[in-house]
Amino acid sequence: MLSKEDTRRLAALERQLRRDDPDFCARMGGGNFSVSATGRPPLRLFIMAAVIGTVAVVLAVTGWPAAAYIVAVWAAITVAGAVQRWRRQRAETAYRQS
Repeated sequence: MLSKEDTRRLAALERQLRRDDPDFCARMGGGNFSVSATGRPPLRLFIMAAVIGTVAVVLAVTGWPAAAYIVAVWAAITVAGAVQRWRRQRAETAYRQS
């Protein structure tokens, strides 16, 4: 795992290589393979949030409101994380393509 500084240096090297030799980058696949090229949303997180939300509804219906509240907050945090990751991926993909 690279540190933030190493990741920045690697990104700078990739940008420089892309400017210096775009043909080589095109042949090698474009560079930074750690970032999703499509910018797709993290579906696993959204599915997990839906499952957690369903559990919260079941708990509320069965008469466990405190547990339902805790699980609903957990689902909301999971959705927020998925949205944040998706926005970051979209921003990185847009930056790479510019």
